[in-house]
Amino acid sequence: MMDTIDSISSQPTTATSTSTSTSSSSGVNPTPSPQSRIIDDKSPLCIPFILSKIAEYNALHANEANPRPFIIGLNGVQGVGKTTLVKALAETLQEREGLNTLVVSIDDFYLTHEDQLKLAEENSDNALVQYRGEPGTHDIPLLLSFLSSIISSHPTHLPLYDKSAHHGLGDRLPASTFPAINDPNLSAPQHRTVRVLLLEGWLTGFRSLPPATISTKYLDLKSYKTLSHHKLEHLLFINERLKEYEPVWDQFNAFIHIDAQDLEWVYEWRLEQEEQLRREKGTGMSADMVRKFVDGQGVFKGDEEKRGRQLRMVVGRDRGVVEHMVI
Repeated sequence: MMDTIDSISSQPTTATSTSTSTSSSSGVNPTPSPQSRIIDDKSPLCIPFILSKIAEYNALHANEANPRPFIIGLNGVQGVGKTTLVKALAETLQEREGLNTLVVSIDDFYLTHEDQLKLAEENSDNALVQYRGEPGTHDIPLLLSFLSSIISSHPTHLPLYDKSAHHGLGDRLPASTFPAINDPNLSAPQHRTVRVLLLEGWLTGFRSLPPATISTKYLDLKSYKTLSHHKLEHLLFINERLKEYEPVWDQFNAFIHIDAQDLEWVYEWRLEQEEQLRREKGTGMSADMVRKFVDGQGVFKGDEEKRGRQLRMVVGRDRGVVEHMVI
């Protein structure tokens, strides 16, 4: 993940959380999670941007009785504070603006543990797909089906993924645990028709590159040292699988990107997440697994189309915003 290839990313074209972690039921306060220690200095930048894009969208669809939900893509490196941000965005949009908002993590659409093992076995020499995370390790038909229901305002259920299952390798939870969405027969706010959907994930919005571009950059190992850990054919495999995600990105009406000044910080941020997971659920990735997991991600880095629909924020080591711009 530390040295990335630039790719063409999504066209910039929330209040349910999908976290599967459990909180302490004892009288002792649990150790604060890494996310709880992150000061939210991002939502004050994001909310005006989002509301301006929603206003433009509503004006464009003013004559429609039931326009489709406004869909926002959000990506950022691991541990940068995406969970804290989307929670704050959802609460503000839901409570202050009265917009029924749904947060969806692309992580909840990972392949089942069984299917991930099968993928790893079929590509046993490709380190990029031995763990969940890279393009090709998500159930894209399931994600597209879910989005189709949301866009059509039809009742559906949101899949959930438990990252702590199988000693940190993860697995999808049983369908019986999936929360109902857009269900008019249920009274809770999250069952009302979704008006804003926020899809977050580290690879959200990334698009494939021409194979020749990857081949050229692969030869430039001074600039992309991590690429030397992988065969060119393995990078091309990931690039090809990335094409399957593009119909999802095509649905975005706006895009938010969070970058880090130094990508080396991602290792320690991810380790913090796994340590918290072990405290809460008794299992998580080891330090060696984390390094392999992080190294397996970020082969492509987004350069979203510059149509004024993307907000880009750059954070320092403390995850505080040091730079932001609309592009």
